Amino acid sequence: MAMGNGMKNGGQPANGLEQELNLLKEQHKWLHDKKIRTEQELASTTSQLAALEEEAKAQYGTSDPQELARLLEEKKAENARLVTEYRAHIMSIKEGLDNLEQG
Repeated sequence: MAMGNGMKNGGQPANGLEQELNLLKEQHKWLHDKKIRTEQELASTTSQLAALEEEAKAQYGTSDPQELARLLEEKKAENARLVTEYRAHIMSIKEGLDNLEQG
């Protein structure tokens, strides 16, 4: 077999291997770039998480998600109780005003 006809290794065209190699190089570069971006995003997210955990500890005394959920439910219940009391207070004032206007 003559080597001058553009054939290498078992009759496969040399330019086919070169194209595949170039494609693989492009894929490797893309994957490498993606790895770097992902590592940067991970570092940024990790930093943000640490900052949020510190903020939660400062404001609520904990950064544990379950404990924060429990605290949130307590606050919701307290708010509901306060709204109910406020509503009753407003109704009492309204009734008092209505009685004054009628009597």
